[in-house]
Amino acid sequence: MVRVSEARRGEIVRLAKSGGLTSVEELSALFKVTASTIRRDLDHLTKQGLLARTYGGAIAIGGRHEASVKQRSLEGYDAKRLIAAKAAEYICPGETVLLDAGTTVGAMAEFLRDAVDLTVIAAGLTALEALVDADEVHVECIGGTLRHLSQGFVGPLAEASLRRVSFDRAFLGADAVTADFGINEAGYEQTQLKELMMERATKTYILAHSAKLGQKPFHAWAPIPTGTTLITDSDAAQGQIDAFESRGVEVVIA
Repeated sequence: MVRVSEARRGEIVRLAKSGGLTSVEELSALFKVTASTIRRDLDHLTKQGLLARTYGGAIAIGGRHEASVKQRSLEGYDAKRLIAAKAAEYICPGETVLLDAGTTVGAMAEFLRDAVDLTVIAAGLTALEALVDADEVHVECIGGTLRHLSQGFVGPLAEASLRRVSFDRAFLGADAVTADFGINEAGYEQTQLKELMMERATKTYILAHSAKLGQKPFHAWAPIPTGTTLITDSDAAQGQIDAFESRGVEVVIA
């Protein structure tokens, strides 16, 4: 039995590294075991530092595999919708706001489709797609080099356009976020761009569901300025919330 579970856990890690996001339901069907057994496997592998738990599954750490937008769209769907709706409540008529790339910020854009007297500067395709036929919303795009995995724009052209504008509010996504290091991303171009976004915004919001809090899957970081607001979900642990608040980050539970 022990050898069987070890073999299964080894295969789970391999699948996570090759496919990015691994769901409990898919693994349960693949290995013909119960969902509870898979959850125990994932807990064990997480404690060993081989995986990072997500809503409904896990993602590889050791392989430093960046999940695609399609994969991320299946992760924490309900939590992301709650966070997105809460974030949209902060926007006032007449404002100019920046919407970062990513699935949670893209979901937020859907709540802005009926907004009036609003200018949105989009840094990725998810927000653009949500607002493509929102006729009352004035939409600008920062341009630059498209990262196909994240569907966001990066590089010198993106940075040059950001330096020519400012925002009342910037809403940023993240691969992960910690109180001490800040926003974690797969590439340095992304973190450099996020630092510039935060510099150009009067107020910054980070949208991240609780499974991303405290995780360190990659090695590129963007420090979080004091006064930033983190919007997350009710599964965030009190210790995680306290860590952010002790560093001057407001935490809002959606």
